[in-house]
Amino acid sequence: MYAVLVSRFVLKELSNPKRYPAKIFRQIVLKIFELSMDPFPQDYKHIGEGYRVDVGEYRIYYEVNQQERTVTVLLVGKRGDDQIYRELKRRFG
Repeated sequence: MYAVLVSRFVLKELSNPKRYPAKIFRQIVLKIFELSMDPFPQDYKHIGEGYRVDVGEYRIYYEVNQQERTVTVLLVGKRGDDQIYRELKRRFG
């Protein structure tokens, strides 16, 4: 099992009920929990130095440190959200 670390950006994003209705919020939290058991699920994609999994129209971007057995959730956002793409570019180049 991997420890899951969540960035402040993600905590702030997920705390906005207008952006993340209860049903979507639960699905995202469940997917993050599943990453603690398997950080490389069947539907993951390699993005730069990190990874991405999809939850419907939402994306979870994360990094994995296999030596420390940690998953760090860096970003969560809706597909097509310019803010998320800008933040991805800033982090991964």
